[in-house]
Amino acid sequence: MVRLGFIIGFIALIGVLLSGLAAYRVHEQEVTLDGIALARAIDVHASLVQDRLTERELLARVASGLFRAPSVLKANMLQPLRASIYAFKTDFVVANWIARLKPDELEAARAVLKSSGFTDPTIRDFDDQPLDMKAIDKPINVLMDLEPRSADTLSFPGRAYDRHSIIGPVLTQVMEGGKPVASDPIPLLRKDGPVGIVLAAPVYQEGSSEAAGFVTFSYELATLMLTNDDRSLFSVVLKDPTDVNDEFVANDQGVVTLQPVKPGGPAPSMVRTVTFGGRDWSLGYYAKTNVAVRAQQTAAIVAAIGLALTGIVCGLFGYVAYNNLRLSREIQVRIGFERRLTAVIDELNHRVKNILAVIQSIVTRTLRHGSDIDVSRELLIGRIHAMSNVVTLLSESQWQGVKLKGLFEARAIPHADRIAVNGPDIAVSARAAQSLSLLFFELASHSDEGLSLVGKHPHIVANWEISGEEPDTVFHFRWEEFNTSAATRREDSDFGLILLDRVAPEALGGTAKRFFTDVSYVYELIAPMVTVVDMTERDRTEQLSAPVRPVKS
Repeated sequence: MVRLGFIIGFIALIGVLLSGLAAYRVHEQEVTLDGIALARAIDVHASLVQDRLTERELLARVASGLFRAPSVLKANMLQPLRASIYAFKTDFVVANWIARLKPDELEAARAVLKSSGFTDPTIRDFDDQPLDMKAIDKPINVLMDLEPRSADTLSFPGRAYDRHSIIGPVLTQVMEGGKPVASDPIPLLRKDGPVGIVLAAPVYQEGSSEAAGFVTFSYELATLMLTNDDRSLFSVVLKDPTDVNDEFVANDQGVVTLQPVKPGGPAPSMVRTVTFGGRDWSLGYYAKTNVAVRAQQTAAIVAAIGLALTGIVCGLFGYVAYNNLRLSREIQVRIGFERRLTAVIDELNHRVKNILAVIQSIVTRTLRHGSDIDVSRELLIGRIHAMSNVVTLLSESQWQGVKLKGLFEARAIPHADRIAVNGPDIAVSARAAQSLSLLFFELASHSDEGLSLVGKHPHIVANWEISGEEPDTVFHFRWEEFNTSAATRREDSDFGLILLDRVAPEALGGTAKRFFTDVSYVYELIAPMVTVVDMTERDRTEQLSAPVRPVKS
């Protein structure tokens, strides 16, 4: 009896120690994982904010670069830019043309504003107070045009912003530095309007090094930096650049308010710095949940469970002895399942990143500057359909590969009914399938869409064969469009040339060439079968998809 009591006491001691150790480990893991998740979410948000700010600053630079002011005395100076600025970004509140007018130009400017139908053509101060025209002896900055023109904005033209406490110094900095400058946060449109930032860029007349005026874009602070989501791990604030004790905070309706920092209150979990308009802005991130408290609660639950289990073990020693073996097997299966799940997630992330990188390259190369938008749209849709088709085929085969003839389906490439396909129906790897699908689409989409040299559509033959002996077998592919020539075949796009000559051959570890014969256009691709089939990738996929089996004791 004493011996049994000693065994039970020893088991109880071990149980208490193990419960404490498990609670400690769970606490450390919760703190670490929550910290990593919070840091990653903050880094992603800060990166997105910086990208958004860079795009808006680029809009200002592009607008000022395209803007040439032969005469500043015009009230429709933004007319040539309207299509461009709306095509680039449309989330600005108002875009302004502020002309730098000499004293002898003010009367002419008033006449221009009056003829343009603005409600108050008088040249006046920024707060609608009259200016003493006789006392003006140097150029002043007057708002002459804006976009959009609405009931809220038609009364703005004619205002001079030299004495504005925020806009005035910004225009001076822009004129001195010759590059875009962002203002401090201010209410937009009216005193009780949304809080935002004004970005000003200089505009020069031809042959002049002195700014003739300024193009400004006003953005709401909420949409620019401070979008807060209820489901987010954090809330974000913008530190007031003029007072470190104040913060700009946006609520869930996007209304931004300036709030003082509470003395002794919690400090931001992290601070990130972004650049915009030639200055740095500090974003403070507050975690919505207390990581330490949450970890302590989880650890307490784990400890309580451990102590409860210890009591059960002590009370039912014989029964628990049997359950320990079963529990050990379940833990081993769970560990193996979690490891397998981690590997599957890593593999999925790798494949998704590859697909997204290919799609990004397709979009970037297809929609290049100067390309015909209709042709580019058609090519972009077709290329993405080709990628979608091959991903569907790979998903149906659990990424075990795709039959090569399946890549010539009509839903994947154009003119599939005119293509004669010959060759063994081998199963190519996922990587090879993606490259070959895009390759076949590019070849088919650039074949002659009209009549060929003999008065009918070109006849296309896609032929491949495998030569050599293991393990040095070679894949030979030949695409030939008969009854066509360099004069009748549509010229390959830049993206198509890169794909045909470099991307597809390099992805398969082979070489390619294209040329015209007397009666046809030929594209040939030669690659080792070891990269076309890629058994290593297939074996890895089989291992990831295999069921988890319990370890035999």
